[in-house]
Amino acid sequence: MSTTLTAIELDEFLPHPPSKVWRALTEPELIAKWLMDNDFQPVVGHRYTMQGTPVPAAGFSGLVASEVLEIEPERLLRISWRDANAGNNLSSTVTWTLVPEGAGTRLFLAHEGFDPQEPSHVIAHRIMGGGWRGQILPRLTQTLAQVD
Repeated sequence: MSTTLTAIELDEFLPHPPSKVWRALTEPELIAKWLMDNDFQPVVGHRYTMQGTPVPAAGFSGLVASEVLEIEPERLLRISWRDANAGNNLSSTVTWTLVPEGAGTRLFLAHEGFDPQEPSHVIAHRIMGGGWRGQILPRLTQTLAQVD
């Protein structure tokens, strides 16, 4: 099986400084605009939930249970990501790495932990890969354009 199925990796240039991108990644009201309603706090060990749209085909209830695993302000945010209503189903990690590039920021996203042997993970990988690329990152870009 291909190792590409175990992760979704994106590399996106954003014409905004790291401080602005960081705000969009860590302020709950901004996160809600581009990702999901949440009760995030930028503290390692903080457990929080995000409410999104259910995706029955992937076995996703729409409620994400997460924990802040690692944080380096304006550089790196790593969280756990799992379906809150299905035990450890779809358990994975999401890491955002910010690298200054000129007047903007290079954003690297790695959503890891998809099991190529688990049918629900294969479906979730396909759906989430399209979601990150086609919906979530464009909404992040729109949100950043509105942030002072």
